[in-house]
Amino acid sequence: MAVVAAAVGGLLALQHRSSTRDAIASGPAAPPVSWPAGARRAPDFRLLDQFGRAVSLSSLRGRPVIVTFIDPLCRNYCPLEAKQLNELVRGLPAAKRPAIVAVSVNVYGNARANLLQDVAKWRLVPEWRWAVGGNRRLASVWRRYQIGVLVTTKRVAGVTVHEVSHTEAAYLIDGRGYERALFLWPFQAQDVRAALARVSAA
Repeated sequence: MAVVAAAVGGLLALQHRSSTRDAIASGPAAPPVSWPAGARRAPDFRLLDQFGRAVSLSSLRGRPVIVTFIDPLCRNYCPLEAKQLNELVRGLPAAKRPAIVAVSVNVYGNARANLLQDVAKWRLVPEWRWAVGGNRRLASVWRRYQIGVLVTTKRVAGVTVHEVSHTEAAYLIDGRGYERALFLWPFQAQDVRAALARVSAA
């Protein structure tokens, strides 16, 4: 367990910066970190989805959930991660599809118009639910999931710009509410699918 803890601590450093720049080619995928059933209870939270409805892990108990951390205004890595998760869900029978809860890492991008724009542009699956809220509530979720978020604010041509650097990570939560695997970007849909199959078979 000490080795796993060290691996998690090392991998969850700030990884990528969200901006409107072109996407940079991703490097090799980091191996997923995994935990046995019942070892790590996933921290619960209560936020709002893109329709203003409450979303929480406890309300999704009984089915696997992928909790990821996304910038709604990101135009480089976050859409690529969304694509992989979409492919994962679309490739599974309806009865075996996990819920996806995307916790926002950008409090400046949480307007419903931004969330719905991403639903359309990223062609998000129906299982995808955004999870947004105020800075204090979101920061509590980031901290409990060891997600680093750093906001740099500057003025560009008289316009205030917020650049968000954050950990690009996705947790697989089993139907009992325990963390079972952690994926650091870049990862592939098939890697998450394999972990999901192991969790579902347990």
